[in-house]
Amino acid sequence: MVVRRGEPFLAVDWGTTNRRVYLIEGGAVTRTERDDRGVTAVQDFAGEAAAIRARFGDLPMLLAGMVGSNIGWRAAPYVPAPAGIGELAAGLLRIDERTAIVPGVSTLADGRPDVMRGEEVQLLGAVAAGLVPEDALLVQPGTHCKWAEMHEGRIAGFATAMTGELFALLRTHGLLAAQLRGAVTAGAAFREGVEEAKRRDLAASLFGIRAARMLGTRDDADAAAYASGLLIGSDVAARLEALPHGEVFILSGPELGNLYIAAIEANGRPASLIDGHAAFVAGILAIGNSVP
Repeated sequence: MVVRRGEPFLAVDWGTTNRRVYLIEGGAVTRTERDDRGVTAVQDFAGEAAAIRARFGDLPMLLAGMVGSNIGWRAAPYVPAPAGIGELAAGLLRIDERTAIVPGVSTLADGRPDVMRGEEVQLLGAVAAGLVPEDALLVQPGTHCKWAEMHEGRIAGFATAMTGELFALLRTHGLLAAQLRGAVTAGAAFREGVEEAKRRDLAASLFGIRAARMLGTRDDADAAAYASGLLIGSDVAARLEALPHGEVFILSGPELGNLYIAAIEANGRPASLIDGHAAFVAGILAIGNSVP
């Protein structure tokens, strides 16, 4: 038994570049710590786990995220969608009798493979905490944006878009990099990009940023916001066309979340921000309480 129902335990959301540790007592977080000790900064995972216990207490530990990938501590399996709390709890990869890693989730829809690791805890936790309905469309913006369809409280299917990574690459490499140094906000330039994205011609629309500079039709100060609107707007338009739900629930902080709200509303759907940390805690607690 990794975690005994009702007893204190440690939960670790361990990503590629960052890590957050939660001490959970009596079903609530009593202490948390965030650092930059993501999996790419760690080689001795057993030593890191021991150091966490030295700071927080010698307690059972549930780990989630990229710590269970092929660049993490040990590769945990993927549970095929549809997947819920029960499947994740049954699929834990046990490092020892008091330490386990939550599995990821996979899908193969219409011949397209997709995987997630770490996001599944937030998605299922959002339902478990009553933050979203059991049937809902959720989006987790970021480097690799996840869109998940929930059905009866389970992950029915999902798609990943490399929206954030593409924007980062455009800002640092290639023809447009020198133009994309401005701030990104959900203002007029961003919304103009979202509208342009509805034309579904992303590659040509991106070159339009270069052309606008040459013809003097847009100030470079607005170019980054416009490019962000193009990329997010393209992502949003594609997903909303394929998925019939009304309101979209966004698991994100306000800075990025507000960009997605603007893009989703521009495509005719309502959207709401959801507390991702609260969702993770609810999800990891539900998994811990369901360990067979």
